Amino acid sequence: MCGNWSRSERAGGDGTPAGWRASLDLAYRREGGATRVRARHQGPLRLLRSLYPEGPAVCHDVLIHPPGGLVGGDRLEIAIHAGPGSHALVTTPGATRFYRSEGAIARQSVRIALEEDARFEWLPQETLCYSGCLADNRLALSLAPGAQLLGWDVVALGLPAAGQPFARGRLRQSIAWPGAWLEQGTMNARDGRLMDGPLGLAGHRCLATLFWLCATAPARAERDHALDLARACIDASALSASAGATALAPGVVVVRALAPLTEPAMALLHQIWKTWREALWRMPAEAPRIWAT
Repeated sequence: MCGNWSRSERAGGDGTPAGWRASLDLAYRREGGATRVRARHQGPLRLLRSLYPEGPAVCHDVLIHPPGGLVGGDRLEIAIHAGPGSHALVTTPGATRFYRSEGAIARQSVRIALEEDARFEWLPQETLCYSGCLADNRLALSLAPGAQLLGWDVVALGLPAAGQPFARGRLRQSIAWPGAWLEQGTMNARDGRLMDGPLGLAGHRCLATLFWLCATAPARAERDHALDLARACIDASALSASAGATALAPGVVVVRALAPLTEPAMALLHQIWKTWREALWRMPAEAPRIWAT
């Protein structure tokens, strides 16, 4: 179902802004040797034409949000289902932007469900939180036996290089794979100990997380190999003092990094993603074409 929208749809019953309501459902399926997608949307969320730079087995998709960002009251819901044996890579053309709010919360919810032996890559550009935003960003995951997911989550607080610091506002963030991994927290601009303390962000304004998730736990040697590869990339990067890799559970390998700006964090994640893809999946790291534009 394709939905249309207009500015008037944002008004509540009393004429006050109610925010965009938008959803996108993606269903991937394996057909012979190819991965195909069926997309349904409501409101301002879209999927560009699927590309196959690696051949028909891997579907590359770009998710777009024409309004360009979220303000107070906006609700975006993205549901992704990958059928047995399918392989898809989803990215975005630019940052997800949470703009200043007048009091209402802006929320993005992403749900990714992988069936048996599916592979999925969730590689959006960063989430950019402007000063004064009230944001809620959620990622919920489920993986059936044999399924694997390579993904990342990058948060940038304010635009320090442009002289626009994250002086006020709040981001609530969660990543949940029930029974295996849960991360949640609140970043409040007025929490000095969190924002600038040595046990918090230590003055950094970009937080990056990369993860390799396996519903069927890999062999200990393979997991350790993934850690060694990630740590070698970290040691060679500009973020060697503020990044690390760990195995939180047998099927959960996570890299975390803090950076003053987005660019060095994204560069590190790109390098580890490339290295992991080649070593763990025996596949060349075919970067989405949108990244080169």
